[in-house]
Amino acid sequence: MRFERLLLVALPLLITPGIARADDAALNGADTAWIMASTALVLFMTLPGLALFYGGLVRTRNVLSIHMQCFAIGGIASVIWFAGGYSLAFTEGNSLLGGWSRGMLAGIEEDTLSGTIPESLFVLFQMTFAVITPALIIGAFAERMRFAAVLLFSAIWLITVYVPVTHWVWGGGWLQQLGVLDFAGGIVVHITAGVAALVAALVLGPRKGFLTTPMPPHNLTMAVTGAGMLWVGWFGFNGGSALASDGNASMAMLVTHLAAATGAITWLGFEWIRFGKPTALGTITGMVAGLGTITPASGFVGPAAAVLIGFLAGAICFNAVQIVKRRLKIDDSLDVFPVHGIGGMLGSLLVGVFASTELGLFSGQGFADGIESIAQQLGVQFVAVVAVTAYTALATFVVLKVVDTMVGLRVSAEMETEGLDIASHEERGYDL
Repeated sequence: MRFERLLLVALPLLITPGIARADDAALNGADTAWIMASTALVLFMTLPGLALFYGGLVRTRNVLSIHMQCFAIGGIASVIWFAGGYSLAFTEGNSLLGGWSRGMLAGIEEDTLSGTIPESLFVLFQMTFAVITPALIIGAFAERMRFAAVLLFSAIWLITVYVPVTHWVWGGGWLQQLGVLDFAGGIVVHITAGVAALVAALVLGPRKGFLTTPMPPHNLTMAVTGAGMLWVGWFGFNGGSALASDGNASMAMLVTHLAAATGAITWLGFEWIRFGKPTALGTITGMVAGLGTITPASGFVGPAAAVLIGFLAGAICFNAVQIVKRRLKIDDSLDVFPVHGIGGMLGSLLVGVFASTELGLFSGQGFADGIESIAQQLGVQFVAVVAVTAYTALATFVVLKVVDTMVGLRVSAEMETEGLDIASHEERGYDL
């Protein structure tokens, strides 16, 4: 009888793998499964989502070049993240940059944890953010930058801009110490990409025929398909940033969807009033504006605030596009700065208001530790927006000038006329 009792006690340990391992005690299977799914969703946003979205918006002779740039950046950014990007962004260092303790992902094994998930999974999840951020920038210089320059710029920019800013906001750096709120990358992803896009558009100059020759999207069906993939993938982008399978993640997904939906219908409404007809292009652009604007706030605000944020995103980003292209005559080809840059800034400031628990129906989840008022949180958010904008603009300008000296930034006028598909890759996006 004594032996049978011991067997009954031991049997569950024998048939349940790893249940008795002390180092697995903090691992949460539900959290791990959700972040694995979220990681796939975020990569899906770039490949194929962004590739199709941007590819459909350029002219026929440049569609393959956009796809190439998205895929190549995916490879380069991943290797840089492995080599040292992750370590410099997320390990303990100083207030400006992390250390080398995870260089080449040293010390990360199957049972190494980051919170309740494997650290290998956290590395991969953050790697997908490092992939999509420089990929967003290509929309500003589409159809006119050398392929070698795209690759070199993306690699240097990732190291000199994205990695430090990530450490400042998420890796224990000075902005995180101030109490900044950026749930999923309004500052880290959208402000950096948007500001870099504006600088790149100014440095390269406009495409041939800008504002004098019509340059409509060559395949709106492709663009709408890509936009739909972005909408779906954004649930992993924002919901996954909770790093847990819990109420915070589900609320982040809900407010993300509401902001996207409101941004889309707001933009088409403004188009309808101003130009007489709503367009598919405007609708998907408004959706992306809503998504980018809710991103920094998604884990801190409630549904009512999300609808208001989506409305403001659609209205303000719509007018920002008109100002940048029609008044300032800046050829940000695919509207990266007015949609992602302005949207990221707007959302990063609005979270300082709507995270408050004192706004009735519009209340959120509360401010950062040690911050008690809207004014105090807004001050921190403003400092973060200004600092990251200024640093990104200056660093991006320097990187562009260095790349121009090394390989040249812009293709020749003949190559631009011929199209980058043939001129850069000796392939055609379409061969009908």
